[in-house]
Amino acid sequence: MGLLWTILVTIAVGLVIGFLGKAIAPGDRDNIPLWLTVVCGIVGAFVGSYVYYGLFGVADNYPNGDMYDTSRGLDLWRHVWQVGVAAVLVVVAATFTGRHTPRA
Repeated sequence: MGLLWTILVTIAVGLVIGFLGKAIAPGDRDNIPLWLTVVCGIVGAFVGSYVYYGLFGVADNYPNGDMYDTSRGLDLWRHVWQVGVAAVLVVVAATFTGRHTPRA
């Protein structure tokens, strides 16, 4: 049951972060498919957490912590980094898939 739960939570987090990334991405990025939005969100969550951990390290109360122990409580700045990375990935995905609205 643990692996199934991990997969479901990863997809749910990817969906939320992907949609937030799509919402803040500049321009018209609504034409990428849902599965690609989820992939951008999942990758954005992992890469954003890793970059944030690399820049700021772990919290003082977690001396042997990992990249998810960056603060004592809910770390909103880590989530901002995750959404920002997802927004960049949405822009890249929309560019490479070529599914954008043609200019008139």
